[in-house]
Amino acid sequence: MLDKSDIRKLVEDVTARSGFTRSIGARVVAVESGHVAIALDRRPDLLQFNDYFHGGVIAALADHAAGAAVTTALPASKIGVTIGLHLNYLAPARGEALIAKARAIQVGSTIGVAQVDIMTVIDGIEHPCAVALVTLRAVDMSGGSRTSRP
Repeated sequence: MLDKSDIRKLVEDVTARSGFTRSIGARVVAVESGHVAIALDRRPDLLQFNDYFHGGVIAALADHAAGAAVTTALPASKIGVTIGLHLNYLAPARGEALIAKARAIQVGSTIGVAQVDIMTVIDGIEHPCAVALVTLRAVDMSGGSRTSRP
């Protein structure tokens, strides 16, 4: 089992190495086994025509956070990949940042499920803007340990 610093390094490495999450500026805020929070600052290229965060950006952030949360609870040779995502938008995401807080609610040998609360930050206060339920399949990680390669 990985210790807390190894779990954080794993999530930070996967977030930094993925072209998409790196390009949108996703950053790891908090990590522990089965729980991950990932944030994203407001940028014009992440907004829709009315200056709210684009729904696809919200969904992508939820997907990444869920995968990270489930992966932290899997054996070191496994990683969770999404096979289903259900997202409900609750309110426009018009804040200066988004935070996706994911919690692994079931992790088995082949399937994991995570719940993700997505918040928009307005004047330093978090407001719910979406909630997701994500199902992931545990697959073998190719090439080395999880801490050295996503």
